[in-house]
Amino acid sequence: MTQQENQTSPSLRPSLGWAGLLVLGVANILGAGVFVMTGTAAASFAGPAVTISFVLAGFACLLVGLCYAELASRLPESGSSYTYCRRTFGALPGWALGWLLFLEYNIAASMLGLGFGGYLVSLLADFGIHVPASVSTSLVTTTLVDGTGFQFGVGHSVNLVAAAACLSAGIILALGISKSALVNTVLVVVKVLVLVGFVLAGMHAVDPANWQPYVPANEGGFTYGWEGIARAASLLFFAFLGFETVSTAAAETRNPHRDVPIGILGSLAICALLYVSVATVLTGLVPFRELGVADPIALAVDRIGWPLIATLIKIGALAGLGSVLLANAFGHSRVCYAMSSDGFLPGLFSVVHPKRNSLWKANLTLASLAALGAALLPISVLADMISLGVALTFAMVAAALIDLRSREPEKAGRFRVPLGGVWINGIWFGTVPVLAIVVSFLMTLPVLLDLVNQIRHGEWLPACLLLTYLAIGLAIYMWYGKPRAQGQPPAATAELSGSLN
Repeated sequence: MTQQENQTSPSLRPSLGWAGLLVLGVANILGAGVFVMTGTAAASFAGPAVTISFVLAGFACLLVGLCYAELASRLPESGSSYTYCRRTFGALPGWALGWLLFLEYNIAASMLGLGFGGYLVSLLADFGIHVPASVSTSLVTTTLVDGTGFQFGVGHSVNLVAAAACLSAGIILALGISKSALVNTVLVVVKVLVLVGFVLAGMHAVDPANWQPYVPANEGGFTYGWEGIARAASLLFFAFLGFETVSTAAAETRNPHRDVPIGILGSLAICALLYVSVATVLTGLVPFRELGVADPIALAVDRIGWPLIATLIKIGALAGLGSVLLANAFGHSRVCYAMSSDGFLPGLFSVVHPKRNSLWKANLTLASLAALGAALLPISVLADMISLGVALTFAMVAAALIDLRSREPEKAGRFRVPLGGVWINGIWFGTVPVLAIVVSFLMTLPVLLDLVNQIRHGEWLPACLLLTYLAIGLAIYMWYGKPRAQGQPPAATAELSGSLN
């Protein structure tokens, strides 16, 4: 689709305020991190000091979130990280980051579909409805092997439950932003109420002895001690992912210069408070070594004899994962919208429904791709592929802010990151973006080491999938995106945003 066609075709209309952006941010952050990862981090790495790990991870994401907030205020357009990189570094780096974002969002959707399907199958079992494993487990299987990570195999099942969850999110979004926003708001309210209820009820039943010792002695490697706290922080860093989705809605926000920073930073603050509160109560109810299960909160309420509350927790988890699935799909379609508008992706990704104000073709196409991943691949493979892309994305966003601040003057009325910076040879090195680059790589270093360890022990599947995806992306850029993007200035997306706003 050409630039001229984009300007004359229906475009996305500004319809969101700061409250809607807060809901979008909380919806996309508050999900598997609190319902699953809290127990794993406490049992395997940090013990009761998992609360410190949450604070460290939240601070790291705050640094990155501040960079997103200023860039979204300066460049209130669809596309988020892709747009920032395209505008500052040019076509090839912009495409590379956009292609990584495409992978990140798609894999996240598949993972969320798997999580949603797992909780749904568990909840149905509570009511005597048993879903066959042949339609609720993935084709590729994994077996945990001590010292070598996961061993992969191929089974005889296809996870249709998870695939249906992904497709449902795409259909809801295709119906229009007002309808999807209503559904998302309801889901967010349900999961927040469930978590707040758990904290308020559980705080009266905690056993303070479970918090002793608060920092367990190190047992070697990253098992407990301050080493374990740091490792848990690197794991929980990914529990805060999702705040960047707020910036993808900048072009659909009535006052993006004010509201997008509120949405990003406010959603991070709300989720950090909930994470620390839930972790405090959880480790007070159950000895931390016993929390390494897929449903630690349900385990906690089961231990103190609340079967009804356990069922409500599973419903809350479904609401949580469902809202993240919707918010993730929203952000994915907006990134593809910006890439399509720049000529990097086919025109179907920028088709706006004239009545529903939705990217309906993009929503349904992306949902189908996510459903395919959820049906065939297990969570462990998907997680390996997403983590490294996240680090590179965050680092490039921080670098984009450094470049933009160095080249363009300050603008009144725009959000600015605090703590200042220093000028060296005409380049502004801000304290916040430099720290954001450092922590992004530090938080993902253990993931990289684990991937290398898998390769050393002969498990090449995650690395091969990632390299194949990158090779496909380079081919698409050379033979499709580059010829169509030639002649368009880096600000092509900015011209498009004029019609959006």
